[in-house]
Amino acid sequence: MKSLNDLKIQLYADGADKAGILDLYAKPYIKGLTTNPSLMKKAGIKDYEAFAKDILQTVTAKPISLEVFTDDFTDMKRQALKISAFGKNVYTKIPITNSRGDSSLPLIKELAAQGVKLNVTALLTLKQVAGVAEALNPAVPSVVSVFAGRIADTGVDPVPLMRACGALLEGHQKAELLWASTREVLNIFQAEECGCAIITVPHDILGKAAKMYGTDLTELSLDTVKMFTKDAADCGFKL
Repeated sequence: MKSLNDLKIQLYADGADKAGILDLYAKPYIKGLTTNPSLMKKAGIKDYEAFAKDILQTVTAKPISLEVFTDDFTDMKRQALKISAFGKNVYTKIPITNSRGDSSLPLIKELAAQGVKLNVTALLTLKQVAGVAEALNPAVPSVVSVFAGRIADTGVDPVPLMRACGALLEGHQKAELLWASTREVLNIFQAEECGCAIITVPHDILGKAAKMYGTDLTELSLDTVKMFTKDAADCGFKL
């Protein structure tokens, strides 16, 4: 039986519910964790710092990315330095722009020069990735998160673009390309095949991957028919 432990790509769990985070953190096939303000909103989190510090009581041996949440770059720098100080395993997520569309590259360059481990996020174009590649500090570990799922949502195949992103980062031995906004289990294998170092996967899709990966298709066909038969019986259908 195939196992997620056999994958070369690093699986990062993407979510903000505490129970899910702690459960997945304990799985050997989970190599890191990510979250963002939208996931935190969905999980009902009100106190950012309390949530982060609570999670970091347990999440100590694998990297975790925590994101800034301000439009002002001076305040973004303050938040980034504070988040970075939460733990040695913390990567600070900086979006490629603020919500007004102003570039974050000057701040990314400044923080990278100060040795802050960054996860640059919300990237969708080669131009953005090229700018990040120039701004990063080659001596400091970093993650470059390209939203392949959102690219696919527009009808564009993200695989060639992700390969091109990887080429732009070839000179950075410590910069890891991350496939973000995963939509389905197949994306894990697409990301691995096109050379991504990491894929960040929502908790529900990780559950499906753990259950379904390597399933015999003939058995899956029979299970599907059994489901239809049971559901029809449950409904008491008659013709």
